[in-house]
Amino acid sequence: MEEIQSQSDNYRSSSSSASSPACRVPSSNFFYLRKPGTLGQPISFEDSPEWEDTDVVVRVEEGGDTINAATTPVSPSLSKLNSGSLPSPPLPEGAAVARKITGASVVWKDLTVTIKGKRKYSDKVVKSSNGYALPGTMTVIMGPAKSGKSTLLRAIAGRLCPSAKMYGEVFVNGVKTRVPYGSYGFLDRETNLIGSLTVREYLYFSALLQLPGFFCQKKSVVEEAIHAMSLGDYANKLIGGHCCMKGLPSGERRRVSIARELVMRPRILFIDEPLYYLDSVSALLMMVTLKKLASTGCTLIFTIYQSSTEVFGLFDRICLLSNGNTLFFGETLACLQHFSNAGFPCPIMQSPSDHFLRAINTDFDRIIVMCKNWQDDNGDFSSVNMDTAVAIHTLEATYKSSADATAIETMILRLTEKEGPVLKSKGKVSNATRIAVLTWRSLLIMSREWKYYWLRLILYMLLALCIGTVFSGLGHSLSSVVTRVAAIFVFVSFTSLLSIAGVPALMKEIKIYASEESNQHSGALIFLFGQLLSSIPFLFLISISSSLVFYFLVGLQDEFSLLMYFVLNFFMCLLVNEGLMLAVISLWQNIFWSVLTLVTIQVVMMLAAGYFRIRNELPSTVWTYPLSYIAFHTYSILGLLENEYLGTSFSVGQVRTMSGFQALHGAYDISPSSNSKWENLLVLFLMAVGYRILVFVLLHFRARKNLSLQRLCQCNRNSTT
Repeated sequence: MEEIQSQSDNYRSSSSSASSPACRVPSSNFFYLRKPGTLGQPISFEDSPEWEDTDVVVRVEEGGDTINAATTPVSPSLSKLNSGSLPSPPLPEGAAVARKITGASVVWKDLTVTIKGKRKYSDKVVKSSNGYALPGTMTVIMGPAKSGKSTLLRAIAGRLCPSAKMYGEVFVNGVKTRVPYGSYGFLDRETNLIGSLTVREYLYFSALLQLPGFFCQKKSVVEEAIHAMSLGDYANKLIGGHCCMKGLPSGERRRVSIARELVMRPRILFIDEPLYYLDSVSALLMMVTLKKLASTGCTLIFTIYQSSTEVFGLFDRICLLSNGNTLFFGETLACLQHFSNAGFPCPIMQSPSDHFLRAINTDFDRIIVMCKNWQDDNGDFSSVNMDTAVAIHTLEATYKSSADATAIETMILRLTEKEGPVLKSKGKVSNATRIAVLTWRSLLIMSREWKYYWLRLILYMLLALCIGTVFSGLGHSLSSVVTRVAAIFVFVSFTSLLSIAGVPALMKEIKIYASEESNQHSGALIFLFGQLLSSIPFLFLISISSSLVFYFLVGLQDEFSLLMYFVLNFFMCLLVNEGLMLAVISLWQNIFWSVLTLVTIQVVMMLAAGYFRIRNELPSTVWTYPLSYIAFHTYSILGLLENEYLGTSFSVGQVRTMSGFQALHGAYDISPSSNSKWENLLVLFLMAVGYRILVFVLLHFRARKNLSLQRLCQCNRNSTT
């Protein structure tokens, strides 16, 4: 304790020197100090749900299940912060939003989250955290990297990863329950937007996937979301982000992601790092927009790593974490006072968030060691000479014994002792409507993304042209049979390899599906049907254009029915290949490993297809059974050759003839049956269906795994009572 006290005194003296009378400005410029005479008092709770003491006016409608909340534009804590020389930025013109959001109070009590192997010394990522969030306010979870911010946010929202276990209780309006569908929005740090859609189109498709009702109603909801996030100037601009399209800046893209969640009109909004990758101006604009949103009554809970002084002044409450421990929870004003009481006052010229992270981020210990080596040449680094372990211990001990912690416990008790209205799940859109919306959206995306779709079409035609010119002028003699077999094999094999160019586009679709599925806006079966229906026109366009080029250059039989079978066979081959790509991408969800796996599979299937060595002469183990029977190249080539040669004959000398089956038998192992080409087409169709069933199993298993985790978390909550 003497060592802790000495280091604490050392830090206090260094901080005091930074704010000594010789260099300090008048106290009126300290926006983060409490009013005179309030230093020893606990934080206040003017905005608690005890309605006679609050700035949130609430009434319960008779026979209804909602609370109508009307909040003042600025919370009491914000008004205190604005009493100095650093007021929060003014809201932009037109910021007043007529529609009020019915918020909900959220309380987490003794919340502990364990993830096996996550931490070196302990599996506990969050340790006995307590806190609350009220309608019309912004509650921020702040801390250094790997402090448990995102884990705590996900635990409150019921969105933990499958390997995590949660203990403790979460209350919504005083009821211990999970937040139901449609009552909350959750935004991850990394979001997947569709760059080829405009902002209005993207939000409109989101509304069609989420909201039941008439189209006109959904359009009005979209316009409200655009207005709420101040996106009016960007509503008709492409979101961009790939395909060489100039899109929106990162700040506006982040606001589009939030607007997508606002389409559902959530009562609670969870955001993981809303300022991720934003510069200072974009960050300030983002927080002013969120403050405007909170003023309508929505409950906002989000994580943040660091903020500027202006942004810090917009927060209502702060939950400060370090290594999973709660070092403080309360109003932002009281947090500064808490650090001062613990012996770590914030210097004048330093941002509060920078000061907090400096005191509790253990990475600064390495900087201290570096500074000691050249301290004599560069002066005294008194601002970085505090051991963070001592600071964390001191802050945690000071908070646990403070009046603020007691007041928090009292407030949590008041919020949980009386049950409020239970939030009910909102209705969902029918599966048929969602399939139609996804198909419509995918077709629109394909029509605009030239790099992933139209360029592939051109490449297919160029490849067919190259193969056709190489094998042109073969004639129909007996000597041309072997060469024509080679042409068909090269056409099927090389076009299948070229399909791997579509991996980035399919990967993007899988990521968008994962984002929508996590918010229950889509499902595995819905995604597969929508993807299949939208890809059929594009694949058929590729098959008919490439087949026509190849068919007539090589000089296959000039008969319409045979040509249509060739087109249909190649179309089914592309459909099977796309199903295979979807299965591999769903398994890896990584472009590099997906491409590597697909190339390997394609090469192995080409070797087992029966061209390099007739199938009945291949080694029976592995190559014949099962590889030659699971390679779709085998059935496609068999069908095309049987379509070309069955029923034909070749002259051998002047009197003898040879059937097409006999002429081809030495070059490729085909069946003499006239129906065999349709049987091969049926096998291709079944393989296309089979691969998509495999994709459904992979996606559904991942979704079920997440759902089982949520149920486990709910059981853990119930077991603590």
